[in-house]
Amino acid sequence: MTQKRTVYGLLVGTVLFLAGCRLDMHDQPKFKPLRQSTFYADKRSSRPIIEGTVARGQLKEDTYFYTGKAGNNPGDVFPFPVTRDVVERGQQRFNIFCTPCHSQLGDGNGMIVQRGLKRPPSFHDPRLVKAPVGHFFDVMTNGFGAMPDYSAAIPVRDRWAIIAYIRALQLSQNATPGDVPAGVQVSDKKPDLNIRSRQASNERGRHGGAAAGSTQGEGK
Repeated sequence: MTQKRTVYGLLVGTVLFLAGCRLDMHDQPKFKPLRQSTFYADKRSSRPIIEGTVARGQLKEDTYFYTGKAGNNPGDVFPFPVTRDVVERGQQRFNIFCTPCHSQLGDGNGMIVQRGLKRPPSFHDPRLVKAPVGHFFDVMTNGFGAMPDYSAAIPVRDRWAIIAYIRALQLSQNATPGDVPAGVQVSDKKPDLNIRSRQASNERGRHGGAAAGSTQGEGK
């Protein structure tokens, strides 16, 4: 009998002990954001970052990579080799973020521009053809005029990839026979920058006409 009471006592004691530990886990001392604290003289529980602290992955030692500038001037070199993969990545990002305003041709006649937004300059304007790559990086990073900044939406490396694709677009509209590899046939006909816009308008017209005809038929 005495042995059983001892066993029961140990079980009860163990349960109470574990219950106490569980309570401590739920109610452990800690600071809650923006709550007042009596521990610090300024009464703030949220502490300022120690001077010189750098978040992991945010050291940004390569100043040119993150700013596109050499000193105070925009640079005109890429911070890494421009390969086919880089250009294709730039094309993908360009089509997602840039074409609504700049169009797939980079002529500034994107779909929302056709619906009333201020038209951006064409990438094929001589001024922008001659502009250093750092200029485009700065505009994407900090915004310019009616264009907002895309620093939060587009990672740094992707911004450089987009610039590489912009250079490819510019070359596509301003290339000379000397830029084409030997043995490749070159057409003398210059591509029409507005052909896609006209094709899209014609396509909308055909669909609109069909819709109108259907409506008239239903009215009859």
